[in-house]
Amino acid sequence: MPAVAVTAVLLARSHGGTEEPAHRPQARSSPASPSASDPPAPAEEPPAPEGPVLGVKLDNAAPARPHTGLEEADVVHVERVEAGISRFLAVYASGLPDVVGPVRSARETDLELLAQYDDPVLAYSGAQSKLKPFINRAPLRPVPPEQLPGAYFRGTDRPLPHNLYLRPERVTDAAPELADMNAASLYETGEAPAGGRRTDARTVDMPAASFTFDWSAGSRGWEVSMDGTPATSGGERLAPPTVVLQETVIRKGGFGDRWGNNSPFTETVGSGEATVLRDGRAYAAEWDRPTAADRTVFTTPDGDPMPLAEGQVWVVYVPRG
Repeated sequence: MPAVAVTAVLLARSHGGTEEPAHRPQARSSPASPSASDPPAPAEEPPAPEGPVLGVKLDNAAPARPHTGLEEADVVHVERVEAGISRFLAVYASGLPDVVGPVRSARETDLELLAQYDDPVLAYSGAQSKLKPFINRAPLRPVPPEQLPGAYFRGTDRPLPHNLYLRPERVTDAAPELADMNAASLYETGEAPAGGRRTDARTVDMPAASFTFDWSAGSRGWEVSMDGTPATSGGERLAPPTVVLQETVIRKGGFGDRWGNNSPFTETVGSGEATVLRDGRAYAAEWDRPTAADRTVFTTPDGDPMPLAEGQVWVVYVPRG
């Protein structure tokens, strides 16, 4: 997506600022609770998290596996980046792991993704130089290593650059509200709707990555394999109860890496079709997010709420059509 378009989206909710180096973020209070006289939120709107969320940009190259702390994320966004590989944006809203990683660089897509949360915090390591001013102006609090060096450390079990880890508890120095996060869910949850198609497995292929989700009745989740290998984190097999395959536009982005590869931009504002995997079945669904400030809502094709299962949610962005 052209950089100018992203600027328009972000500046609508930005803190302002210019293209100076990233500043140390200042703690801000949570939004006031609505009064009893406020109109109720629409039924399909997911409950808002109490306080900020922490987004952590994670490496997903083979040398970065297995991950640490990924099993504790509330939502795992699976993004395509340059050269057809994948990376994760893990979002924590109900609690913080002791350690999470490996941490890698931010992308243009992350800024629009996180704009749906109120006052999010983004932990990442590095960014393309031309992207940094957009990060500084985005409606989020950036906490890279140069701002919070004590929150990051290098592991010794794998090579650079796949060995940078974050201690989320130390991020509370910049965002004290993170210590009290207790959101029940970032999406509407509940019993599955009628219908759906029995599904034992689903595979998503990217140009240089693949994900397979196998339903496990024993764990009541979709066991994840990446590039044909079982995926673990913290010694646990990753098996989210819900996997959403969200069809969207993945186009040429406004930035690239040092080798000249373009970083694709995934459009997460708009609407389209999706497939929701839960309870061993696949459900046709639709997604809608009118503006960057709105939360993503999933519904059935008839417009009824499409509740997700309790527990971790993976959102995998796949090309429309």
